[in-house]
Amino acid sequence: MSKHPDRFIMCGDVEFDAVDRIEAAADGGESVKLKGFKMLAYSGGSMDVGWGVPVVVDLAGMAAPKKSRPILLQHDPLRIVGHTESVEIKALADRTELRVSGVISGASDSARSVVESSANGFPWQASIGASAKRVEFVDKGEKAEANGRTFKGPVYIVRASALSEVSFVALGADDNTSASVAACAALNAGESPAEPKEGKNMAEKNEVTAANGAADVAATVSEIRAAAAAESARIASVRKAAGGNAEIEARSIAEGWTSEKTELEALRASRPVMGAPAAHIKGDETPSEAVLTAALCKAGGMRVEKRFDAATLEAADKRFKRGIGLQELLLEAAWANGYSGRTFRGHEREVLRAGFSGFALPGILSNVANKFVLEGFNAVESSWRSIAAIRSVNDFKQISSYRLNGGFEYDEVAPNGELTHGEAGESTYTNQAKTYGKMFAVTRQDIINDDLGALTALPQRIGRGAALKLNKVFWGAFLDNSAFFTAGNGSLKTGAGTALGIDSLTQAEQAFLDQTDPDGQPLGIAPSILLVPTALNARAAALMNSTELRDTTASTKFPTVNPHAGKFTSVYSAYLSNATLTGNSSTAWYLLADPMTLATIEVAFLNGVETPTVETADADFNLLGIQMRGFHDFGVSKQEYRGGVKMAGA
Repeated sequence: MSKHPDRFIMCGDVEFDAVDRIEAAADGGESVKLKGFKMLAYSGGSMDVGWGVPVVVDLAGMAAPKKSRPILLQHDPLRIVGHTESVEIKALADRTELRVSGVISGASDSARSVVESSANGFPWQASIGASAKRVEFVDKGEKAEANGRTFKGPVYIVRASALSEVSFVALGADDNTSASVAACAALNAGESPAEPKEGKNMAEKNEVTAANGAADVAATVSEIRAAAAAESARIASVRKAAGGNAEIEARSIAEGWTSEKTELEALRASRPVMGAPAAHIKGDETPSEAVLTAALCKAGGMRVEKRFDAATLEAADKRFKRGIGLQELLLEAAWANGYSGRTFRGHEREVLRAGFSGFALPGILSNVANKFVLEGFNAVESSWRSIAAIRSVNDFKQISSYRLNGGFEYDEVAPNGELTHGEAGESTYTNQAKTYGKMFAVTRQDIINDDLGALTALPQRIGRGAALKLNKVFWGAFLDNSAFFTAGNGSLKTGAGTALGIDSLTQAEQAFLDQTDPDGQPLGIAPSILLVPTALNARAAALMNSTELRDTTASTKFPTVNPHAGKFTSVYSAYLSNATLTGNSSTAWYLLADPMTLATIEVAFLNGVETPTVETADADFNLLGIQMRGFHDFGVSKQEYRGGVKMAGA
């Protein structure tokens, strides 16, 4: 992920074990007593991690390695505290949490400081360090599910992540978290922790074999040494980039800057304070991410009134009266990061490098692309929603649902009050989510040409492509129904008398109502949807809206009441008669049950995400531009044929 900083932290609670752990020394010498701890590392809620809006980590998508993870102090790889022995993602009734336990195995001042300050009552907090692999943006007014909770936008949900380390921190992102400590003993050399209240049996229970203990510690130490080596290399590079500026050097080391950002800050600091005016004075301050996003959306032709608040739109109009292009966006980001040039042309490499060196530019671009993807997606016919059941799935494995058969009819309760068990039949429906997607890019050429359409029109076409694919898969499955709607099942009628009209509609309704369940009992469900191709749309509307019937002959007697007026909801789709799909027809029509009651077809979406997702992919922004990918996870499958009747219409 390059949409946001690829590493983030979340905070939780800490608790020390009341019993010391006994570990055999790696060299076979005298055993070492280690202090155990437990952490509520993350409670599953939203946090502020510096991304502009709250962030939620979906624990269902977090990769939590089974091997030990380092335990650090303040996320500093040089300040080793210990290692984990257990990483558990625990689902509770109202939320999902990340819990961690382990031992304070570090032989350092940091480890001693944690234990001794805890003994004095200091309220340590826990904080996880993780990398984001896939991020979903939930817009304002929209909702999304994660960790057994519902979150309202705007919010980022990290759908895929990897746990890298856990730290003791003095102050976390959540001021409401706290830590409780029990029977903490110092780890100074020569001191013996007090006998645990639980007694000798509990101490024996917590013993670990020398082989396992030494292996875990060795693996953890190896990882920490590698991290320390990488950090040492970073410090050396930023010292060189600071060019002798002691203040910039100190900040770059303390705040984890890259050498590129350090170099930019050093250049910015070297500009004279007095003399010529600054290279750019565009406004009072750098525009916010929301203001830039609104300006880009408006410049792309989107109706922005319902997508942004009045203050954001006013700020965007005031700052960018003539609209905004790609080059101006990149310059705004570069200026915010210390770039001092006046123009884009001739300085493309420097602007790109500066623009992506700290400012939230990738997130802005992905956010804008996501909005235009949804514009294109929602512009395509979505009649499938009217006739399909929709469900959420957690993974890509095949899922099953029981059919109607099975003994669920109530039995008379005996005098002793004992109820009999209902048994589900073995016949099932199946469905399975799959991934569909496309990659697209705003190239370096697009940026040099200042082609805003590459960021607006292209994603809109990608969104349209996602909707077309969903329709093609859905209607392809629905129309391939020669073995689904059959005369033998009582769900297919053919012949001239099936052309859409009052009599054929009556015939279809009766066929539906006469259906029985697998046990031979009346189905007991009434149809509610009249599905027709576009050629029959006007006739279906007339049948549903007309209250009278008239005959043009002079001598024919007829009733003046339409028995079907307003009885069914008329739905049409151009796909029913599309020549590219098997089973298409311009005369066939269907009478269907409400899909919430009995569905003939079902659409399953991964994690309940019904619209396509756009995210930034790894790319060399300095040379190749901005590369993105759009994907959509869904599956379609026919379900219960008794939920509908097909009329051939010819």
